[in-house]
Amino acid sequence: MEILAFGVQADEKPLIEEAFAGHHEVRCLDVLLNEDTAPIAAGHEIVSSSVNAELGGRVLEILAAGGTRMVAQRSTGFNNIDLDAAERLGMTVARVSYYSPYAVAEFAWTLAMAVNRRIVRASIRTRDFDFRLDGLMGRDLHGRTAGVLGTGKIGEAFARIAHGFGMRLLGWDIAENPACMQLGMTYVPKEELLAESDLITLHVPLMPQTQHLIDAAALKSMKDDAILVNSSRGGLIDTAALVAELREGRFTGVGLDVYEAEAGLFFLDKSLEAVDDDTLARLVTFPNVLVTSHQAYYTRDAVGQIVETTVKNVLDYRAGRRSENVLVPRS
Repeated sequence: MEILAFGVQADEKPLIEEAFAGHHEVRCLDVLLNEDTAPIAAGHEIVSSSVNAELGGRVLEILAAGGTRMVAQRSTGFNNIDLDAAERLGMTVARVSYYSPYAVAEFAWTLAMAVNRRIVRASIRTRDFDFRLDGLMGRDLHGRTAGVLGTGKIGEAFARIAHGFGMRLLGWDIAENPACMQLGMTYVPKEELLAESDLITLHVPLMPQTQHLIDAAALKSMKDDAILVNSSRGGLIDTAALVAELREGRFTGVGLDVYEAEAGLFFLDKSLEAVDDDTLARLVTFPNVLVTSHQAYYTRDAVGQIVETTVKNVLDYRAGRRSENVLVPRS
């Protein structure tokens, strides 16, 4: 059987091919799975999708009509998949419920430190042999307060690094993580965390109840010199409201690895096109903002685990087994 994998990055392809070797043939495509590309999957019982695939009801109907019976998503998040439509169509959907939390946590810290110490601006200057320090002053994070929204595995990993920096830890989640509490974390209401934190990082899933978790009111409650980092899902932040606050000169820095309208942009080369997203176009012009293209997970360790789990999900589907990764079981 040939598995069709959509949205495969060049670095990811050899890992996927090696992992599937001896099990099934796999054909890797660099195009993202959406309504335009779904017909390519005709004749393939199993397809694998990336995090920025558009798997709404119409796309799933096209896949099902072409004979697809399983979607194996290579990510933890699944807010891009219409699970009700998949169940109605009799399609199995599986995801990767776990991979290295250190990849994302370490990248979140990379964003925080980059905007705090003005690394991008400094790098651009030195490439032009401009070695002035004007405008590059950062601040120590030791002794300051880190607020972690979402204290699961990734949030815990972030908190451990913050603890190493000697920071005070505040946490917010539906359940307290004993490991974080052992680090000295205090759980407080979201409003208190936002008001007191010097560094705020988001590590919660995107669900209807977390959509725009950081809205206009939340942004206004933060310190004027706070650092805000989002390496989870773009929809957690009301980007238009964020732009409005940035225009007022607020925040020491904002590091975003995700963007709420990233589908159709991230993972693609748009450098020769006119991007019609005015909000994103304005966002990237602020000197205290760093936007990266959803790469926090992108380490050899994490991608290797993602690929291995995807192969396992396919093998489980073929054998009629069910695991914790299955979102919609085989009918």
